Amino acid sequence: MAISRRTFIKASVAGAAGISALGFNLQPAQAAVRQLKIRNAKEYRTVCPYCAVGCGTIAYVHGSGGLNTTNTVIHVEGDPDSPINGGTLCPKGASQMQLAISPRLRHQPLLRRAGAADWEEVSWEEAMTWFARRFKDTRDATFEERDEQGNTVNRCTGIGWVGSATVSNEDAYLISKTMRAMGLVYYDHQARI
Repeated sequence: MAISRRTFIKASVAGAAGISALGFNLQPAQAAVRQLKIRNAKEYRTVCPYCAVGCGTIAYVHGSGGLNTTNTVIHVEGDPDSPINGGTLCPKGASQMQLAISPRLRHQPLLRRAGAADWEEVSWEEAMTWFARRFKDTRDATFEERDEQGNTVNRCTGIGWVGSATVSNEDAYLISKTMRAMGLVYYDHQARI
């Protein structure tokens, strides 16, 4: 039996009127529908991680933080207060929630040791210690106090640093000062926020 859209709508209206006539109060159900899924979520302002534009986003996280709950990102939208994007997001930015909740997301750093073919999971402590040791050894090996003419230069030419577009100007300033204090010459940053 073919049912037209008009017949379906008539039947739906008649069914709703019949339910109301039987004494069912539909107002609580209708009110519940109007509640946003983000009503009890915490709001975090952040920056889209994808390109150098630095669009402002709002991530909504649901979960009380109790022993048997897990905080989960349930919605991401553009930040209307952001002077960069004014609440709009490109398709890639609009789908960034998938980046946060992906089952393929790694929660531990990976390290491939010299001569090894495979990556292994290591602790954050071990990863930071490994990085700090390599940074210091490279700086010590390539640090120049004086150039060929005897001028004091105090520079490190063996390390380069590239900043992130998702770092604020204040953080970029701090990173810049730290890297310059280490003597780095090759340094670039693309902060836009």
